[in-house]
Amino acid sequence: MNSWGLLVDALDVARWQFGVTTVYHFLFVPLTIGLSVLVAILQTLWHRTGNERYLKLTKFYGKLFLINFAMGVVTGIVQEFQFGMNWSDYSRFVGDIFGAPLAIEALVAFFLESTFIGLWIFGWDRLPKRAHLASIWIAAIGTNLSAYFILAANSFMQNPVGYRINPDTGRAELTDFVAVLTNKVALITFPHTLAGSFLVAGSLVVTVGLWHMMRNRDSADTGAYRFATKFGSWVVLVSATLVVITGDIQGKIMTQVQPMKMAAAEGLYTTESPASFSVLTVGSLDGSRELFAIKIPYLLSYLGTGDPNGTVHGINDLQAQYASQYGAGSYTPIIPVTYWSFRFMIAFGLAAAAIALLVLWSQRKGRTPTSRWLLRAGLVMPVLPLLANSFGWIFTEMGRQPWIVFGEMLTRDGVSRSVSLTEVLTSFTAFTLIYATLAVIEFKLLVRYARAGVPDLTPDPAIDDSRDDAERPLAFAY
Repeated sequence: MNSWGLLVDALDVARWQFGVTTVYHFLFVPLTIGLSVLVAILQTLWHRTGNERYLKLTKFYGKLFLINFAMGVVTGIVQEFQFGMNWSDYSRFVGDIFGAPLAIEALVAFFLESTFIGLWIFGWDRLPKRAHLASIWIAAIGTNLSAYFILAANSFMQNPVGYRINPDTGRAELTDFVAVLTNKVALITFPHTLAGSFLVAGSLVVTVGLWHMMRNRDSADTGAYRFATKFGSWVVLVSATLVVITGDIQGKIMTQVQPMKMAAAEGLYTTESPASFSVLTVGSLDGSRELFAIKIPYLLSYLGTGDPNGTVHGINDLQAQYASQYGAGSYTPIIPVTYWSFRFMIAFGLAAAAIALLVLWSQRKGRTPTSRWLLRAGLVMPVLPLLANSFGWIFTEMGRQPWIVFGEMLTRDGVSRSVSLTEVLTSFTAFTLIYATLAVIEFKLLVRYARAGVPDLTPDPAIDDSRDDAERPLAFAY
């Protein structure tokens, strides 16, 4: 072992690499999921009303959706390389189960996404209006189906179901694919993730619309931007409500299948009945004990069990139970990480909802916002739900530690044994540099096209107006 190896090993770097690439990739995912549906809704409004402002907004936000979709595909493909590179023992153990939903995601969901997005991009002047509208809706459905199959695979890691361990090979083998797809963790994680995705997409719609409305007060397109800010604000508020509702259900299921994660989220070291919710807890530097706390009585019991007097098991008792059940070792995640990521998730999501309320209030009775502080808040608004989503996933995955498959495989046992520290560091550095470059490209493209505003749909004089709407090309191209 070299001097660097005394401080860090291949497992640590592999975990950092997967964490960085996963969080980075998920910056694109919620925006793609949410915008696909919002763009489809805007095009439906144009199809039903014939109002040109909806067409302009469809093309405007559709372009932002396509930029984000392309970047998401690139980062997602790179991320999957790691299963064979750094986590081959995990892939060998659970590949029979993990691979099934991912294969369907690629063969069905991604096929729908890519095929019908292509038809939508190139079909503006070639497809009948209804067929073209159907294309974006099918693409949006494919995007959401893709999310479900991926979440079903991840939910197996949180709550293994529908499998058996082959005593001869030591591998997990699929016995009930329906059980994997209907895993109760997946059934609630999916709507929770969708709600978080619409929170991100709605925030972007608000930000861009608000910026143009306040900077171009006399523009002929002010009405379109005003609608966009109101539409996006309501999407954010409804999504935030659904995030709270689904999060509450998810917390109760988490308490059932991963009680240590719930205890770690609250920094609850001893079993309590009833248990109080920690608004703020200051613990020791090693995260082993509580030093100071502000708590709400009974709330944690209700969140975890649905009963204000319910029992919530503490970290110390669960550690003793798991040590007895699985053997000696630490089964406690890093408490400061789980505690604060859980609270950051909630705080950033609520902040986005608060800004949406301010945006709606500022436009009451047809007023146009003038506050520079509101504009500044609007500009940072999309970042808030992105941070909330990221911290939510950090909590989900770090709270499962030290398990890579809860109760079946420890994270340390899933890493590739033949990959050296130098090799992992090399790939980690390369991936980080690639992703940093892609981040700059994504940001510049989004800002460039967002600043350009809605497109000019003035008909080209060369177009024959005698052709019907299904055949007449639009004076706009992606």
